[in-house]
Amino acid sequence: MNRSNRTQLGYVLVLLGVVGFSLNAGVSRIVLDAGMDAWTLSEVRAVGAAIVLGLVVTARRRRFPIRVARHHWPRLVLYGLVGLGLLQSFYFQAIARIPIGLAILIEFLAPLWVALWARFVQKQAVKPILWPALAVTLAGLAIVAGTQFDNLDPVGLGSAFLAGLCFAVYFIVGERLVAEHDPFVVSFWGFSIAAVAWSGAAVFWTRITPLWQIDYGQPATLPAALGALVVPMGLLLLWIVGFGTVVPFASETAAMRWVPATTVSVIAMLEPVGSAAIGWWWFDQRLEWFQGFGAALVLAGIVMALLSRAEHPMPAVID
Repeated sequence: MNRSNRTQLGYVLVLLGVVGFSLNAGVSRIVLDAGMDAWTLSEVRAVGAAIVLGLVVTARRRRFPIRVARHHWPRLVLYGLVGLGLLQSFYFQAIARIPIGLAILIEFLAPLWVALWARFVQKQAVKPILWPALAVTLAGLAIVAGTQFDNLDPVGLGSAFLAGLCFAVYFIVGERLVAEHDPFVVSFWGFSIAAVAWSGAAVFWTRITPLWQIDYGQPATLPAALGALVVPMGLLLLWIVGFGTVVPFASETAAMRWVPATTVSVIAMLEPVGSAAIGWWWFDQRLEWFQGFGAALVLAGIVMALLSRAEHPMPAVID
């Protein structure tokens, strides 16, 4: 395969990841509407992803060792607990309570927070494009959320912002880890840490249902746009773990072999668009034209923020 074909394959893989994560938002909303708590769904996703990624890294262990140096573990624990564990729980809380497109748009403000952190905390040089990026993003967000602010669930809105902060931690810590370790190894340990944390919390917190007590045969009704079919909860959970987490993540990670990481991250910003489309198609969550204009401004600002730190390595987006 020549270089041009490999680059094209890279772009296809990124778009496959975007589609997978966008569909995952819709499938997750169905599961949440069927009665599963966001914290329990976080537990299922973390444990399932850890198991599948464990099989992947075991198969690749001759090329990429699973072992992580001791001095990297504090950073890895932060990555797993906050950048993956809490991120997922706040993400699920948000999409269960406010329109999917808006929830993920707010969450994807993370690259902007990362750039500001780099500038003011880490004292890194950033490109001047960061400042118009901040202005454009906030203006767009004011247009999108301001017009419907009175009707938004405050818990859902707060969860979306918290998910964005956790997502920023994912980028800040993850970019250091993937600079020295294989992304699959980093994600395996991250999900494993999150899985242990959620499983342990389930023992002491009654709100989280232990995996062995979940009714995987519980019926869940698909949206009318999908025929209003009734399917077992377990089938949707398998989708969330496999096609909604591992497959799109693997696609975006593999794409970085032929497409620059920053380019992958920029293209991944299409996910809020795809998620908004799923919200409109499956759940009749509509935006007015001026809200769509505001969303476009937000996405433009986020891309500008990403480009302000283009020289830094970035982990594949997990959402």
